[in-house]
Formats: sequence, structure tokens, C-alpha cells
Amino acid sequence: MVKIGILGVGTVGASVANILESNADIIEARAGKKIIVKSGVVQNLSKERGVNITLSDNPLDVVNDPEIDIVVELMGGVDEPYSLVKKALENGKAVVTANKALLAYHRYELQEIAGDIPLMYEASTAGGIPIIGALRTGLSANHIESIQGIMNGTCNYMLTKMINEGALYDAILKESQDLGYAEADPSFDVGGFDASHKLLILASIAYGIDAKPEDILIEGIENITQTDVAFAKEFGYEIKLLGIAKKIGEGVELRVHATMIPKESMIAKVDGVMNAVTVVGDRVGETMYYGPGAGGDATASAVISDIVDIVRGNQGPMLGYKKGLESGLKLLSKDDIITQYYLRLEVSDESGVLAKITSTLGEFGISIESMLQKPSLQKSRAKLLFTTHKTKESKMQEAMKSLSSLTVVYGDIAMMRIEK
Repeated sequence: MVKIGILGVGTVGASVANILESNADIIEARAGKKIIVKSGVVQNLSKERGVNITLSDNPLDVVNDPEIDIVVELMGGVDEPYSLVKKALENGKAVVTANKALLAYHRYELQEIAGDIPLMYEASTAGGIPIIGALRTGLSANHIESIQGIMNGTCNYMLTKMINEGALYDAILKESQDLGYAEADPSFDVGGFDASHKLLILASIAYGIDAKPEDILIEGIENITQTDVAFAKEFGYEIKLLGIAKKIGEGVELRVHATMIPKESMIAKVDGVMNAVTVVGDRVGETMYYGPGAGGDATASAVISDIVDIVRGNQGPMLGYKKGLESGLKLLSKDDIITQYYLRLEVSDESGVLAKITSTLGEFGISIESMLQKPSLQKSRAKLLFTTHKTKESKMQEAMKSLSSLTVVYGDIAMMRIEK
């Protein structure tokens, strides 16, 4: 018999406890041993949790319990979970976590502490989608060329509504909050930070890159307008918030941002609150993993898959490598990103403006691929929308500063990257 302790019996923790109870027979048949939850930890003992387990408000009751074999950490946050997971590992207990923020900041320290003790985290990235297992095991014969992921269901839901129904950003954000998809403070989701934590975890497995959120480019969807949506439709693009990891020579690009992608691509067809991750391996080619990225039962399913793997003895090394990855791959600077760009400017509606714009871009070696002009709310102005050929991020940032200084350009310049 294997005994489990759960730190954080919220929505996911309660689902873990209830699934282990209700599906006990099939889980035992697959794991080879009976798995039970001995106890769980909550902050508020007076709140009904809907579980048939002993509850405590002291995490050490689980971490220091000699009878508990596996600690499941579902608390959220960084500092307290880190100290508790560290203590559990030092006590010789296997750990399963769904905490993406913890891993975004401390995955390499925890790997060192864990040593040969299992530390599993399938549920930390894309909920019920088994992308961690795919990278660690299923694609282990491949050098990973690239990863692109829709890793935040809230953003994908909002963008789907904006594109398919013409919803305005502020209105659909409020609806998402009312439906419980977005928090009262939605910045963690819509600002791209949630997706960045998940991307960093995947990049460690794929490339051995030890980076923190502060080291990579992170942008959200807050500035997308219906003008941008209309342009994307006209030129055959969908707009998605993507986490992107891409091997370029001896370096790796890591970035999260709103992205225009061709509407015929597989990932462009993923709508609503669903998540999807495409992985290109040098031997297998492109594969895609699709499913629910959040929710109690979906995330709990991933947690329990890790528990079963540990009980079976199939866990393998935490970040996928039995020895250090000696590939020499380095994190590329944000300035060294190379891609295509979409720009939206409000300009004077007069002759010669386009020539000034193209001349300014030309000073930085940037050429225009396609262009569209739309009327502005002010009669003497127009909205100028265009895409560029591939260029370096640093050049685009410099060009945008120069464009902003032109007397024919008004307000902020909106920019979005394009991936084909």
C-alpha cells in the first residue's frame, strides 16, 4: 500500500482525493499497489472540501509523517511550497507537484535536492495534456527543433471570442472573470506570465536551458484591438498567445507573446479554453498535443498519472536527463530574436506619409511584405497596418522608436510578431 499526503486540498486536491477513492480498482490494477490518501492540508479547516480524508492546517503534519510515501503539492506560490517540497525530499519522500511557478524559479535546485528521489510535475504544464511525458520519454530519440504552445485557456478563450464574435477586449475580459476563467486581477493570465512559467519548464526538458521568467521576452494580449483582428482575417492569420521555444544554431529563443499564425496551421484551429502544444523533433517531425489546460479533474488526472508512475518505478530523471546535457545551447538574448512583424500606426492622412514610413524602416534594413490602410476616428488621420519581412528584434525596436518620433505618426505603435 502507498500512502499519499496532499498539501492544498482545493479544487485540484479534492479531485485527486476523490478520483483515487472512486477509481481505486482501476488505479490499483495499473499501479500494482493500492494507493490511498492518508491526509491533506488546508488553510481553513471550517470550509467544506467534499473529501473523505483527514485534514490539517499544518503542512508539517504531512511532510514529516513517516507513514506518507508521496507528497502531492498543490498549494500554489513559490517560497512556502519550495521549503516544504525541499523538506519532503530531504525526508526521503517522493513529490508530485502541479506548481508551475515553483518550477519556473526552482526546478534546477529541486533536481539537485531530489537526486534519485522521484519528483514529478506533469500537471504543472497544460493541465491534462501529457506534454511533460511526451518530451521526457516519448520524444527522447529527437533533438527538439521547436515548441509552440497555447498554454493559457483564459487568453485563448478571450481571443476566440474577439475573432469569432467581434467582442471587445474589455467586455470579454469581464465575461471571462464572471465565468471564473480569469481572476479578479487578470494580469498573470492576460500578461503572459502564466504561459511563461510553463514554457520555461518545457524548455528545460527540451534544451537544458536554466532560465527564469525575468530572462525571457513576455508580452500579453492587452493591446489587441478589433483592427488587428480584421487585419489578421484579411491576410489569412489567426491570433494566439503562444509560448515559443525555438532552436537557432547554438542558441534557443524563449518568448511568450500574442502571435499571428497562418489560419491553416494545426494550432490555429484550437479555440476556447483548450490548450495545445506542437513539438517539432528532428526525427519525428511535427506532433501536437491537445486537451484541457485546467480544471479540477483534468489536472488531477495528470497528478495521478505521476503518482502511478512513481509507484511503478517508471519516473526517470526529473528534467529528462540521466547526465548533464552537453549540447552547448545557450539562451538567446531578446534582442537576437528573428521573426516577422505586424505594425499598427495612426498617421496623418496625407500624401508622402507611406514614403516616410518605408524610408524610416529601410534605415534599419526592414522591408514591408503587405500593407493595409483603414480609416481612423479622426478625419485627418488614417490607420496604417503592415507586415514586414524577417528582421531582428533589436532592429524592430529601434525602428519603432524612430517611427514614433515622426511628426506624421500619432500615439503608440502597436506591434505583434508573426510565426509561419
